[in-house]
This record gives sequence, structure tokens and C-alpha cells, in this order.
Amino acid sequence: MNMPILAIDIGSTKICAIIGEMKNGHMEIAGHGISKSHGIKKGAISNIELASKSIKDAVDDAKRVAGINLTRATISISGAYVKSLKSSGVVNIPNQEISINEINRVMQTALYNANIPNEFEILHVLPYKFKIDEQDFIEDPNGMNASRMEVDTHIIMTSKSNLGNLKKAVHAAGIDIARVVLSGYASSLAITTEDDKERGVAVMDLGGQTSNLIVHVGNAIQYNDFLSVGSNHITNDLSVALHTPLEAAEELKIIKGSLFQKEPEELHLPIIGDDTKVNPVSLDIVHSIIYSRMEETLGLLAHSLEQSGLRNQLGAGVVLTGGMTHIEGTRELAQALMPNIPIRIGKPTNITNISEDLDAPEFSTVVGLIAYESGGHTEYELDGSKTMLHSKEYHPKRSLQDIANIQTVESMVKPKISVSTPSFEEERVNSNDLFKDLSQEPKNNKNNPVQNFMQWASKIF
Repeated sequence: MNMPILAIDIGSTKICAIIGEMKNGHMEIAGHGISKSHGIKKGAISNIELASKSIKDAVDDAKRVAGINLTRATISISGAYVKSLKSSGVVNIPNQEISINEINRVMQTALYNANIPNEFEILHVLPYKFKIDEQDFIEDPNGMNASRMEVDTHIIMTSKSNLGNLKKAVHAAGIDIARVVLSGYASSLAITTEDDKERGVAVMDLGGQTSNLIVHVGNAIQYNDFLSVGSNHITNDLSVALHTPLEAAEELKIIKGSLFQKEPEELHLPIIGDDTKVNPVSLDIVHSIIYSRMEETLGLLAHSLEQSGLRNQLGAGVVLTGGMTHIEGTRELAQALMPNIPIRIGKPTNITNISEDLDAPEFSTVVGLIAYESGGHTEYELDGSKTMLHSKEYHPKRSLQDIANIQTVESMVKPKISVSTPSFEEERVNSNDLFKDLSQEPKNNKNNPVQNFMQWASKIF
């Protein structure tokens, strides 16, 4: 039975909450809410109270539109303060056949072997290479015969303080947390296909204050990186260089933001601290400021991709997403900085009745969270609670009937014991019972004088 899912993308510029579910391979959105981010800077919580209010505003709007009251959500976490490392594990297969339990065991072994710093917590343990006996490059070991299995994993972790503050902000908004998913990972689920992942694809999520890089090769995430630069830096650059308020700089970026050379034009912008005057500015200067910041951002991401050592394995190329891609010419500049790699702009697809507000690259993360919780994660994975997720046997939630059955079984196996203080009337009746004629007890007790005596004595003492 499909159940609605609440997903919350906690970004540096906006909070977006949506309620949706997967039906017949298509995602249906029942409602959404968007609020401006407060108390969040560069992907990290800077004020729990303000962040909590922003989260609550977005969630309340989504609930109101959907008409569904959900209190448990899958949330995103920024790549800020996130680190990754590689680890491997080896196990023997006693019964010579590999099942989900053996895959779980080898991944848990890889996690155990990893050198995780004390100040960090696990977000994802993602296998990217299996080996059974002497056979290498196994895509899916499930069901195979072997006496030994090895795995190489990519482990993504974040600082405990960063994760703890995020959880506090969400809990303060009255929301329980089902799972925490790296934002770049979620974005990649919304805009790439299975064919992309198999051939190799890099996803660059260009956000408001941060940018994320995720590299899928062979249906597995093998690299991730984070950059504390986003489209808000362009706004700040325009404000500082042109001495104009941030609001005017943001509007200028949205209306005139382009990386293509335009016809000469003179703009008139308000001046900081003087509402009576305007400052004439050439459009060429605006173009140069935007181009410089975009070139720096995409150049840093291109360098990180080179550092990954996986650039030559990207058969499906690079997918750009996030709000920064609205700047005209972003794809062309990226293509110039990363030649010989196909590059495209990606936004969420395969969604029915989606609002026009969500039909844009900046909502890739929140849509990806729905996909993740619906079983669209990687083939095998250990989540933050070290629980094994498997796309073939994924049951994220029990149905109400399942819960009722479990409670019935538990009540049969272990009856509840209630301890309470007896009333005065109960005490009087019980006192009389202590001295009643034991000969009036049922015959089965009468035939057992020892049992009768023990029952009588237990009531006295």
C-alpha cells in the first residue's frame, strides 16, 4: 500500500516541504509549501529558533494544501561539514549462497573497518564494488554461490554538531525524522535515469549559498564534494561592486542575469543610503561581475571532478541543476570549462500534477527525497541508523493492519501487567477473602491441600 511521504529540503535560501507518493512508477504531489530560510547559513544551522519557524511555515502550508497531517519526514542535509572515505570488508559465506543477510553483513564489516572520527556520524554507506571468491566486478551478488565475498564502500558522514543542530530545529517544528539524506544525493535521484547512472554521470547542484557534486559510476556513488559558493554570492558581488541594496542586486540578477554578451545598455540602480538618487551602470559591467563569479564556481567544480579521477568514466556526462542554472548561458560556460563531456540542465521529471512552482531545477532535492523514501535509493545501502536498505525488498513503513497484527501477537505472548493502588472497598473485600472457608474452593483445589495452603498463605503475606 502506497503511503504519502513528507519531504523537507532545508536549504540556505529556502525551505521547501512537499507531500507526495509513488504510484505506478510516477510521483504524485499532493501539496507543497515554500518559506524563506532564516537561521541557516551556508548549509548549516545558525539559529535553531528561526530555522525551526521557517521549517514549520513550509510544512504547515504543505499540510494545508494536501489535507494530510503528517508528522514524520525525510529531510535533506547540506554538504557543509560532510566528509567521505573508502572502506572495504570481507566475510565468509557458510552456506555457500549469498543472500541479503550476507550482503548486509559484509557492508557492516566495511563500516566497522572504517576509521570514523569521533566527532562524525554516518549518513550513507554505499557499496560500489563487489567481489566473490576470485571473480571481480560483480554488479549484484544476491543469489550467487560463493564461499567468500568482498566489498568496497563509499562512506558519507557529517559532523555530530551539524547533524544535531539540524535535528533540533526539525524537532522544534513538531516533526519527527524518518531519514536524513545528503542533498546532492537526493538531487541526483530526481534528475538522472538508471541508464545515466550505469554509464556514469556527475550531478552539480548549484544552490543559493552552496554547491554540491555527486558522481555516479556503475550504478553507485563513488565521489561527493561540497563548495560554499552559490547564486547568493553573485547578488552580494553586484551589491558591493555597484553600491546598490541587496534587494536591487537580486532583482538585477534575475532580470538581467546572463553570461552572453548583450547590446550596450545603461541601467539605473538605487544607491545604498540615498533613496533620492540613482546610479547609472553599464550592462557590460553587470555581465562581467556575473561572469567572473560563475566562471569561478564552475571552475572549482570542474577541478573537483578532475580530482575524483572519474572524469573519463562519465558516459552520460554532467547534469547541472539548482537555482543558479537559471542564469542564461550556464550550460555553455560549463561546456567551455569541461570540454569533451556532454552537459545538460536537469530538473525533476516523471511527476504528475506537479505545480508550476515546483517545475524547476531548484526543487530537484525535495523531489529526490520522495524518490529516496519510495525505494529509489542505490541498490544496497546502510543509512544513518546502519539499517540495510535494498531496492528489491524495501518496506519503508508498516501498514496499519501490520501494526495491529503485531500488537495482537505481542498481547498474546506477553500479557500486560497493570499495577495500581487498590480502593478502600477492594481492600475490604480482599481482607474478607483471607479468612473465607477454603473448603468452598473448587474441587480441583480441594484435591490438592498443599496448593490450597499456598494460596491462602500468599494472600496473607
